Amino acid sequence: MLASLLKKTIYLPIHIVLWVLVWLFYIYFFSYAADKDQFVIHFATSLLPITIVVTYIIAYYLIPRFLLKKRYIFFTAYLLYTVVGSLFLIIIITFINFIFLSNYDMKQMPLLTRNFVFVFILVYLVAGLVSLAQLLKYNYKAIHRNSVLENKILEGQLLLKEKELHYLKEQIHPHFLFNTLNTIYGAALKESKHTPDLILKLSNLLDYSLNQIKKKTVAISEETGYIDSYIGLEQVRFRESLSVTFTKNIQRDIQVPPMLFIAFVENAFKHGGPIDEFLIINIHLEVVDKRLHFTIKNTVKAAQNNTLNHGLGLKNSKKRLDVLYPQRYTLTSELKDNWFYLDVNITLDQ
Repeated sequence: MLASLLKKTIYLPIHIVLWVLVWLFYIYFFSYAADKDQFVIHFATSLLPITIVVTYIIAYYLIPRFLLKKRYIFFTAYLLYTVVGSLFLIIIITFINFIFLSNYDMKQMPLLTRNFVFVFILVYLVAGLVSLAQLLKYNYKAIHRNSVLENKILEGQLLLKEKELHYLKEQIHPHFLFNTLNTIYGAALKESKHTPDLILKLSNLLDYSLNQIKKKTVAISEETGYIDSYIGLEQVRFRESLSVTFTKNIQRDIQVPPMLFIAFVENAFKHGGPIDEFLIINIHLEVVDKRLHFTIKNTVKAAQNNTLNHGLGLKNSKKRLDVLYPQRYTLTSELKDNWFYLDVNITLDQ
């Protein structure tokens, strides 16, 4: 309430200046072909309160209460009442000035004060201009309010996306850890001499994943280095029964979300099957112009062709892509002739 009162107090001098200018305009306008300046001043002064009342009724009552709320019937009805009432008052003012200032002599009245319709149009011209300014003000406030609301909605959507991404990354991390610990467990059961090397590689991978998983983006070179380390870990486990290639064509070092492709690589090792005692995995990643392209293919056993399960990690990776690159990526997969193919194409920001 105090703020509203303070706001009205600030605008009060502006309104006073406005009506002083209108009063001076009336005096200047009705002085045309007039011999008596005193009559013009009295007429302009008596006409000013009618103009003020009409203007405030239209601009500050009818427009915000009925027109802006699309209550057009009420707006039209009350506007009609205002027009009739103001016309009646203008006629009375004109007759009073005619009786007391011109001594019943029409010729003593200035030319422009004799016509009721002309005076009426002049009053509503002022009221219309003020109402138009008020409408523009309401429109600006509405646009500003909508803009603020849209920004809040966008901020809320971004916050939800951030929380969703955090949730998905937190799921991917233990999924990777679970698979890697299974690898070390299998090596330990066999009392493999490679177990210490596996633990060391796991330590390096965990150092990356624990530090980088909290970041929004990392350099693509860091991400490919992480994939190289993971492949090295699996090569120790599979030894001679694995044939894996990882080729790269990176023309610029872009930023990508951490651990974006690791789930696809993990699935190739976890769900892939050897053919002629060899598990074959071919990975290719390239960054060309505004395109990030990742492909991976691996062999699968014939019995897996119709029952291949892609796992939780792949599902979470798809969800991350939906959030990170909406309408800007494609992901396709295919099982054909004992091979599983996966292709991810991402359109990068400019």
